[in-house]
Amino acid sequence: MQDRVAIVTGAGRGIGRSAAKLLAERGARVMAVARTEDELRTLAAEQAGIEVLAASLHTPEGCAGVIAETRRRLGPIAILVNNAGVGSADDREIWAQPYDAFRYTMAVNLEAPFLLSQEASRDMREAGWGRIVMVSSTAGQIGSPRNISYTTSKHALLGLMRAAAQDVGMFGGTCNAVLPGWVYTSMADRSAERHAQQKGQSTDEIWAWRDQLYPRGKALQPEEIAEVIAFLCTDAASGVNGEALTVAAGALE
Repeated sequence: MQDRVAIVTGAGRGIGRSAAKLLAERGARVMAVARTEDELRTLAAEQAGIEVLAASLHTPEGCAGVIAETRRRLGPIAILVNNAGVGSADDREIWAQPYDAFRYTMAVNLEAPFLLSQEASRDMREAGWGRIVMVSSTAGQIGSPRNISYTTSKHALLGLMRAAAQDVGMFGGTCNAVLPGWVYTSMADRSAERHAQQKGQSTDEIWAWRDQLYPRGKALQPEEIAEVIAFLCTDAASGVNGEALTVAAGALE
């Protein structure tokens, strides 16, 4: 991926931050996108080869701005990691979920990946090479209570990935998804806090229960997901297209 231009969304923290750093370490010229400028500033200071852009992706205008600014600063886009997302901490039962909250989750978790992939794939088609990675979730395969918006969006993201894979495959591009299990991130911490309140437990107890789901006794670190993302962005992964790769260290749920 030497000198290839990459966009990583949701790069301020967690999986996105680790992915941005890893792609830059391996030679990509990375545009790291997130809403929080302070997080982006520290990311750029930690790793050479990273440009940063503070932007929200919940509108078409925001997505178009990310594409335009990346092209202006770095050039045509070769790699896109759609990682930004709204978590499940504020989800409720379907009868209690506000429509506005559902729509906002769809805008960030599904519509933004569509819009960004649509534009980036035009650069990829012109170059005859490209890599798109969607960050879904194990919630993209199973349902769970009080998780209506997040689960719906992550299932739909897999449909977007599989359809896009057929299109970009025509010119040698690929589009895949990674489905992380529980990962030690601030987003997962927020959901742990919600579950702890519901169950009358501590967040430590919730994380202990999550850890027990894994044969190794521990949930995942962001760097473990980033390694899989980075592989999918290489020439070596040219034969992997339209696939949903679960990265959950053997957990069964």
